[in-house]
Amino acid sequence: MANLKEIRNRIASVSSTMQITSAMKMVSAAKLKKAQDAITAMRPYADKLTELLIGLSASLDDDNGSAFSQQRPENRILLVPITSNRGLCGAFNSNIIKQVNNLVAEQFEGKQVDLLCIGKKGNDVLSKKLEVVANHSELYDNLTFDTVEAVAEEMMEAFESEKYDSIYLVYNKFKNAATQIVMTEKFLPLVQENEGQDQAPMDYLFEPSEAEIVEQLIPKALKTQLFKAIRDSFASEHGARMTAMHKATDNASELRSQLKLTYNKARQAAITGEILEIVGGAEALND
Repeated sequence: MANLKEIRNRIASVSSTMQITSAMKMVSAAKLKKAQDAITAMRPYADKLTELLIGLSASLDDDNGSAFSQQRPENRILLVPITSNRGLCGAFNSNIIKQVNNLVAEQFEGKQVDLLCIGKKGNDVLSKKLEVVANHSELYDNLTFDTVEAVAEEMMEAFESEKYDSIYLVYNKFKNAATQIVMTEKFLPLVQENEGQDQAPMDYLFEPSEAEIVEQLIPKALKTQLFKAIRDSFASEHGARMTAMHKATDNASELRSQLKLTYNKARQAAITGEILEIVGGAEALND
C-alpha cells in the first residue's frame, strides 16, 4: 500500500484535474449555446435554398445548365474533412478521420483522392497517409460567411477547371450536445432530385432570366452549404467537448473518492500500529 504522502499527492493532483475539466465543461457549455443558436437559425434558410437549387437544376436542360452540374466519371476526388483545431472532445475528430479513411479504402479505391482540410486535428493525422492540397485551419479564428466564401470559391474553381470530378464534405452534423452524426455530403457536382421520387418537377417562372438566376443562385447556395457544414461541425465540437469534460469530471470525482477512502484506511492502519506499539511498550515497562 502506498504511504500517506503519496496518496495525499494523488488526491491533490486529481482534485486539480477535476477543477480544470469542470472549468472546460462550463466554457464549452457557454460556447455551445451560441453555436447552437447560430446553426438552428441558419438551417431553415440553407435547407430551403438547397431545395430550390435541386428543383432548379432538375428543370434545366443541358444548354442552360450550370458548369457546377456537369456529371463526370469520378476519377479525381477532393474530400473536405471538417475537424477542430483543439482536442479533448472525445471521438469528435477520430470519427471524421475514420470516415475519410473508409471512403478512400472502399468507395474511392484505386482513384486519385486529395484532401482539403478544415481543422488542424484532421490535417495532422490525415497528411501522414494522404495528399493534402490545402489546410484552412485559420477559418476558426474568424468564422464568418466572408472567410468561408473564399474557401468555397477555391473549391468551385477546382471543379469548374476539371481539376476534380467531384467534391465531398465530411463533417459532424449537430443533433444535440451528446450526439453528433457523421455526414458525407456531395458538394459538387450538384445533386439531382432523389431517385424514386414520384413528385413531378416544378414549373418555374424565371425573373429576370433563367441564366441570371442560375449564375447567381448556384454559387450562393454552394457557399451557404459549406458555411452550414462548418457551423454544424463547430456546434458539434463544443457539444462533444462539453460531454467529454462532464464525463472526465465525474471520473475524477469518483477516483478522488476512492483515493480518500484508501487514504483513510491507510491512516487508520498507521494509527492502530502506533497504538499497538505504545501499548506494547507500556506492558514491557510494567513487566
